[in-house]
Amino acid sequence: MGCYNCHGNPPKKKAPTFAQLATDYAKARDDDRALQKLADKLRDGSILSHIDAHERLSPEAALQLVRWISEGAR
Repeated sequence: MGCYNCHGNPPKKKAPTFAQLATDYAKARDDDRALQKLADKLRDGSILSHIDAHERLSPEAALQLVRWISEGAR
């Protein structure tokens, strides 16, 4: 999906790395409601303003991505 174009090492501009995101999202790891909220925010532009690549994610892909990140992004 091209995520590493911005979130790779080194990240583009001010984009966080997946390691940084994993640390932030770890608190939601076992909370389905919190993971869904993060996925919804990712898609609707609430996280870091509107980013086309985020908004193009399907609801299912966004949730899968957020869950993967919360589990350590490995």
